[in-house]
Amino acid sequence: QTIGRYIRFGIREHAMAAMGNGIAAYGAMIPFVATFMNFVTYAWGAVRVGALSGCGTIHIATHDSIGLGEDGPTHQPVEVPALLRATPNLMFFRPCDQTEVSGSYIVALEKRNTTSVIALSRQGVPMYSQTKVEGVRRGMYPVMGDPSKAKVIIVSSGTEVSLCIEAAKLIGDLSPAVISAPCTTIFDEQEVAYKQSIF
Repeated sequence: QTIGRYIRFGIREHAMAAMGNGIAAYGAMIPFVATFMNFVTYAWGAVRVGALSGCGTIHIATHDSIGLGEDGPTHQPVEVPALLRATPNLMFFRPCDQTEVSGSYIVALEKRNTTSVIALSRQGVPMYSQTKVEGVRRGMYPVMGDPSKAKVIIVSSGTEVSLCIEAAKLIGDLSPAVISAPCTTIFDEQEVAYKQSIF
């Protein structure tokens, strides 16, 4: 039974995103809307206009994975992250674990005039002690190794971070560092000294 907190749109993603923008523009609530990541493209007109208008709607994009494949290529939107990262006034988050998910929500709630898309995986991911909410606030940060001493730096986001950590263990003689990049837009806004500490 619906008690008035959720509106169930079915497969009407454009209407969902547009109404989320309207609720955000009105200012009484902070709306979030949710669909599969691939279907953000069904809502694209409203997502883009919301970002350009400074609405601050939070979009949850589930099933962000090229690892599962059980739903076929229609559910593996490998080109969508590039679109989202290129959009003005939009933060695209690909958290690698539960800590980064929390950090993504915190930053999205704090930046009320910037639209956010938080991409969540369907597959299980390891939990890491080295992931940090403060790292999400920086956009990119090391989760393994020391970038200043590394001969190889591997940058990744989302579920691929765990794969990169495992790969880095295989090339330990190169002193690898693994950088988690939950939000490249935020990293682009960091001071030069911080960027140089990563690369």
